[in-house]
Amino acid sequence: MVVNFARTSVNCELLEEVFQNIDAQSCPRLFNFHMHTVYSDGKLQPNVLMEQAIAIGLKGLAITDHHTIGGYEAAQSWLEDWKWNNPGAFTPYLWSGVEVNANLLNVDVHILAYGFQPEHLSMRPYLQKRVTTGKEYEAGNVIAAIHAAGGLAVLAHPARYKRSHFELIPAAVEYGIDGVEAFYAYNNPNPWKPSATESQQVQQLAEQYHLFNTCGTDTHGLSLLQRL
Repeated sequence: MVVNFARTSVNCELLEEVFQNIDAQSCPRLFNFHMHTVYSDGKLQPNVLMEQAIAIGLKGLAITDHHTIGGYEAAQSWLEDWKWNNPGAFTPYLWSGVEVNANLLNVDVHILAYGFQPEHLSMRPYLQKRVTTGKEYEAGNVIAAIHAAGGLAVLAHPARYKRSHFELIPAAVEYGIDGVEAFYAYNNPNPWKPSATESQQVQQLAEQYHLFNTCGTDTHGLSLLQRL
């Protein structure tokens, strides 16, 4: 897959291009759109995460800490310094990201936001290091806030909830969800590998509803190549 990583005026255009080409081989060594740092419930310092991303050869990634962009901001700052000290070296593209709890069909789900403007007022309630309540907790309002900030909204690990992905994905579509995390390792195998049955089912739903497929290891431990 060939992707032009030149900067664009709207980085979601590049992100959409990448999402259109994500497949079962994309993660974890080409792209990774689900990772956590010490800024939420992960074990990696942002600089160590970025060092691993460069060593692995990732083309693009997003740090998706829960209800905070502190890890993303620290990683972005580190990456800018690294590029300054390593002129001409290839560096992965780092998109803004966050993981937000939301109510969908009376079930607590997680919505991943990507490529949004971190300073946009619509995102402020979701970047306070805590789960929101009331109207701000409703999936439709979470998705609307992400869109208002210029980002893309993705339903994380759709087959991990108390209601079936066959119910949740169509419900999320009604609220304007952009994509689903199709390639996810539900049983945490080593080496990391997306769960075949769930991935196939989610891909089929994504095709049916014209959604993007995404992938991520959901790293909480010390390696980007594993979930735990």
